[in-house]
Amino acid sequence: MKSPSKLKALEGKLNAAGKRFAIVVSRFNAFITDRLLQSAFDGLVQCGAKVENIKIVRVPGAFEIPSAARTLAETGKYDAIICLGCLLRGDTAHYDVIVNEVARGIGQSAQETGVPHAFGVLTCETLEQAIDRAGLKMGNKGFEAALAAVEMANLKAVVGRQSSVVSKSQKRKSASKKKTRSSR
Repeated sequence: MKSPSKLKALEGKLNAAGKRFAIVVSRFNAFITDRLLQSAFDGLVQCGAKVENIKIVRVPGAFEIPSAARTLAETGKYDAIICLGCLLRGDTAHYDVIVNEVARGIGQSAQETGVPHAFGVLTCETLEQAIDRAGLKMGNKGFEAALAAVEMANLKAVVGRQSSVVSKSQKRKSASKKKTRSSR
């Protein structure tokens, strides 16, 4: 029996050439989100995206990200949507409510539209943690979200091609069976 590591797996490539992306970024906590945006943009360009194929949409806060992402996804113009924001825990339950709704909304938009959405919304306890995740110590989550968006856009294309090949093969088999039955 083969181990799973030796089986051929479908994967998306990190090649953004010919793909279109939208980046939805929150203005709230701009000190952080601007860093995420710059790195996401750089990541797309490094993967081969053309600047004119990247649309940046700014929203007031993280709560508005899912709505904007869904609106963009529903246009059918984008291969993937990158969602960027920064939520910092405060002294009230507001943080928990917003975090849950943003995550749910982004996931729901991706599932219902079929357009990959990359989650680059920081959910941090402190400003220091956010700064670290926006490029100081722990890489940049905006860059990582861009790479995930590129990979998922390509994976969707690969899976789509594979399912269309399977679909054509099934149609041929079905047509062949009909011919066999009708010639009897």
